[in-house]
Amino acid sequence: MTGPMTETLHNAAWAQCQAVRLSVLIPFYNDDPRPLITALTTTLPEGVEILALDDGRPDHALNSLVASAVNDLKSPCALLTSRINRGRSAARNRLAQASRGAWLLFLDADMVPGPDFITRWLLAMENTGADALFGGYKPGVPTSDTRVHACLAAASDPADAAERSRIGATAVCSSNLAARREVLHTIPFEESYAGWGWEDVDWALSAAQQFRLGHIDNPASHAGLETVDELLSKFARSGENFARLLQRHPDYAARPGAKLALLLQRFRLGWAARLAGSTAARLPLPAHLRVLGLKLYRAGVGAKAVKA
Repeated sequence: MTGPMTETLHNAAWAQCQAVRLSVLIPFYNDDPRPLITALTTTLPEGVEILALDDGRPDHALNSLVASAVNDLKSPCALLTSRINRGRSAARNRLAQASRGAWLLFLDADMVPGPDFITRWLLAMENTGADALFGGYKPGVPTSDTRVHACLAAASDPADAAERSRIGATAVCSSNLAARREVLHTIPFEESYAGWGWEDVDWALSAAQQFRLGHIDNPASHAGLETVDELLSKFARSGENFARLLQRHPDYAARPGAKLALLLQRFRLGWAARLAGSTAARLPLPAHLRVLGLKLYRAGVGAKAVKA
């Protein structure tokens, strides 16, 4: 992990923390992780370390600010800086390799933790028979430009642990995900995924074949809500990953979104779905109709990538 392509900075508190119960792992790429790190370290319990990874082609000004913040912390913290962009899966795997905790907690850099967030995680880890736990997600406060994303999240991401438990592994996201160290050693994130999306679904489906996955109510909110155009741009880059997921996990084809993508592919209507979906998402329609447009566009992108 600390080879020629990665630089690692440990702060002074790092060496003083030997019995690590939990490693909090934060990959970031052009996002500023300092608000999240600050929120976590305000009341960080003993035995918890934080590692952040700047995933390639770093913004040198931001990287310097994060390094300075890490050095100033009294809690054990490290900053890893990759000289190349490794991608979301590889970044998480590198963080896992560099960590020391018995449990590993992955957080996206723009997440906002709730009250007593780490304490609640530690209690859950002590009292669970599961090997991995998803804490949940809730959208942040939207602006007028990002309210469609908030509506999409509310429609797509069940907030209640009981509901997520009924859905199973496909309700797991890596934005607030904890797992025992041995789980990540056995089932790392698949690094063939490039661009955006689906790598965490792949991980959850793979891990569920050998380990017990569970759900708890300890959500973090998403501060980085995006505009419709930003979402469409991300979805446009997700097709190959979706096709890879279906190839690696054929049973996922039974999910509603996958069924729609395959139906569009069968009748060669992916282009129409992309056109109609992107148009509806951009029109000044009620938010729930624009969300349907986004979902239709995403299915059309998947249809284009799936092999006949």
